Amino acid sequence: MIYALPDQTIESLKETLKIALTFALPHYSLYSLILEDHTIFMNRVKADKLKLPNEDFAADMFEVAIDYMRAYGLKQYEIANFATPGFESKHNLKYWNNEHYYGFGAGAAGYIGNLRYKNHGPIQHYLASLKRFKLPLGKRKKLSLQNQMEEEVFLGLRKMRGVSKQHFLEKFGISFKEIYGKVSKQLIEQGLLCDNGENIALSKQGILVGNIVFEKFLLDF
Repeated sequence: MIYALPDQTIESLKETLKIALTFALPHYSLYSLILEDHTIFMNRVKADKLKLPNEDFAADMFEVAIDYMRAYGLKQYEIANFATPGFESKHNLKYWNNEHYYGFGAGAAGYIGNLRYKNHGPIQHYLASLKRFKLPLGKRKKLSLQNQMEEEVFLGLRKMRGVSKQHFLEKFGISFKEIYGKVSKQLIEQGLLCDNGENIALSKQGILVGNIVFEKFLLDF
């Protein structure tokens, strides 16, 4: 489901949620509309022919949606995803847990070891590589230890249970506190993070400004 649409009101959002929830699905995803450059919608916004809700209003909409989902017994297990317990998306959790996976097929992405890669997108280029008995790899990026720690945190913080400090230690051989103790302390004091001793997670307020929180965990070695 998409919210923060042009001319959308809180009342129209509530009506949309009521209709969607009558299907009693075990899983719902809810994302704020994001416009890409060089699209008709974005061109209209730049020309002042289309108006989108501001960030504060979009945050109000999101809070309304969270309340509706919870009222129907759906648990928010990731910033934008809600599920009946036991029906969380295993596919998406693979990404948010920052685990490794293979990408097969044209345009598919994979993450193995310290390498993120993407196969050639146009099918003809993908097939051309295979005919030459070559891997159809397009973009490739080797992640430094710094990159890997950054991804572990800002992907993990998307989950409501947050980042496990013990898992961080086991994975990188260094404590979360040693790397992120100062910044996490500041964000906890600002009410954007919570620390239950085992996990660091977004607070209720932090969920609404997740991207701002994530940026704070980009390292500058």
